Amino acid sequence: MKAKQKGKNRGSFLLILFLFLTTLLTLKTFKKVNLHDIKIYNSEFISNEDVVSNTSQNFPTPLIFVKTKYIEQELKKKLSLEKVSVSRQIFPFGLKILIKTRTPIAYGEKILNGEKITGFIDLEGIFINKKYSDLKNSKKLSSQVFGWEENFSKTLSKILNYQKNNEVQFDTINFSRNGFLTLEEKSLKTLLLGFNPKIIETQLQIISNIKNQLKGDNLLEKIENIDLTDPNKPKIKVFKP
Repeated sequence: MKAKQKGKNRGSFLLILFLFLTTLLTLKTFKKVNLHDIKIYNSEFISNEDVVSNTSQNFPTPLIFVKTKYIEQELKKKLSLEKVSVSRQIFPFGLKILIKTRTPIAYGEKILNGEKITGFIDLEGIFINKKYSDLKNSKKLSSQVFGWEENFSKTLSKILNYQKNNEVQFDTINFSRNGFLTLEEKSLKTLLLGFNPKIIETQLQIISNIKNQLKGDNLLEKIENIDLTDPNKPKIKVFKP
């Protein structure tokens, strides 16, 4: 009888404990997340205020109603992050945000609503607002990009990666308002590439070939510009004496 009573008491205790924990978890999930309940990891220069101001999620809001995937998408785009993970937590209560920032390798400028915005560019051609840039871990910025637009990112990424892996140095990469691309190379000076992003890889290879062929030649000093808008008919313009 005593063993049976002990088993019954234990069962009652476990049931009460289960109900207590269930109630506690329910209360926690409906508790509102405030600014101070947001914990950011791996970034010293992105604040809780930056997170809240760059998402359409309203705070304070019950934990259960926080749209983590939607916040991830918004933060990745608006803060120019490489990766971001947002998860709900009961203990400790709040939101846990893991961030991986982009590494700037070039200075950048873009025009937004008629205003010039300065920042930086990473190897994927993504523009990073100066406020959210991790300059501590950045390499020396050797290039400048002007006229950045989102639809130029792929072309820009090919140029920056090509420069990284080959003996060319593009001091300036400039997209005009109508999308005409011009490069300034350390030795070859002005390179006119034009409007067609589909031929950028061919154009970059020709630039390398020309530089290698003219290496050590006095003609390098006389070059004014090289027109590669038609890569099948490159045109080299030299200064006239």
